[in-house]
Order: sequence, then structure tokens, then C-alpha cells
Amino acid sequence: MQITTCVFDAYGTLFDVTAAARLVAEEDPQSAFAKHWPKLAEIWRAKQLQYTWLRAIAKAHTDFWEVTQDGLDFALESLELHQDDSLRKKLLQLYWELQAYPEVPQMLKDLKSLGMNTAILSNGSPNMLNGAVQSAKLDADLDAILSVESTGIFKPDSSVYDLVGKEFSCAKGEVLFVSSNGWDAAAASGYGFCTVWVNRAGDPLDRLPWKPQYIAEDLKVMPTFLK
Repeated sequence: MQITTCVFDAYGTLFDVTAAARLVAEEDPQSAFAKHWPKLAEIWRAKQLQYTWLRAIAKAHTDFWEVTQDGLDFALESLELHQDDSLRKKLLQLYWELQAYPEVPQMLKDLKSLGMNTAILSNGSPNMLNGAVQSAKLDADLDAILSVESTGIFKPDSSVYDLVGKEFSCAKGEVLFVSSNGWDAAAASGYGFCTVWVNRAGDPLDRLPWKPQYIAEDLKVMPTFLK
């Protein structure tokens, strides 16, 4: 079945989730925070994801912005940086303006030139996603921004992946789903999408019942892959 629709996870796939912490560290390279920012970014992202899974299992949904704040608060306290309220505010503000990976704008334009539908499917709340997309100037090359908020549960619940077919009236086999999260790409494979795992860090495969069909180091290969 021919691919007609390319759907991307947002955070870590199109947008660099470490950018907020890195930019704050670059403002003052001699600061205590500059020494800790890679670890903070790692813990922040890990807890953010863990809280989405736990809330999904417990049926205790909240929007992704609250989960993002909770993950940051845990990370700050774990590194004994939680007393600096101005640091917290700055990090959260920058999360609304995350940088896209360098190859993303041209990659999306190339996909549109091939006649593909393009979309985001993300745990992010609509306001967060719209803010990041507009900040990165990607809105002209995306046909839809799909958020889990319309389902009331986070990925990898199948109702989230259902949003793609509802939006584009396409079969599962027409969808290429791309994520930097191995578990997300694996779950989407189990759902029936063709999948690409963007493995920027060179991590091993998650031990799950399903596997992504393809693995890439970044998004540069997407237009060539679809051709």
C-alpha cells in the first residue's frame, strides 16, 4: 500500500527537548547550572515520559503542560536547583519555543513537494504544540497538529493513533509514523502503521512485542526514503 501520510511525534523528533536547558546554560557558561544542564535535561525528559505512562495506566489524565512542569520540578530538586525560581520560569518559558532540529524545515518542504500529507501526533497540549510550531515556522508545511487532549489519554494508547485515520480518512497502511521514542515507534508498528524510529543517540531497541520497521539516525533521509 502506498504511503500518503507522514506523521511525526513532536518532542525529541521534530523539536530538540534539550534546547531549553542548553540555551539557559549558554547564557552563563560559568554558572553552576551550566555544569548540570545535560543531566537536568535527561532527568526532565525521563520523568516527563514516565508521568505520562503512569497517568495513562491510572486513568489520571492531565494536560502535557502540567506533566512537563512536574518533570522539571523533580529534575531541579534532584540536582538541588529547586530554590532558584527564576531558573524554573526561564526553562519553562523556553519550552514553548523549542528549537527544531536543523534538517526539519527543509525535510517537511520536501515531503510536501512529494504530495504527502504531513502532521504532528503528540502528547503535547494544543497550545504547547502550536507555540513550538509557530516559533520554528513550520506551520506552512504541516496539514494538521493532532494532540492527545482530544482523547484524554497519552500515547501509546491506540485511541491516540486512531486520530490519524479520522483526520485524513486513510488506512493504517498508508501512514508512515516517525518518532524518536523507540517505544512510540514500536507501539505504532503494533497498531498497524509503517514506522521509522529516529535513533539519534544510537540506543538499543526496546524489548517490546513490536519493532519499528526502519531506523534512521536523523530526519534527512525521509524524502529519499519515501521516493
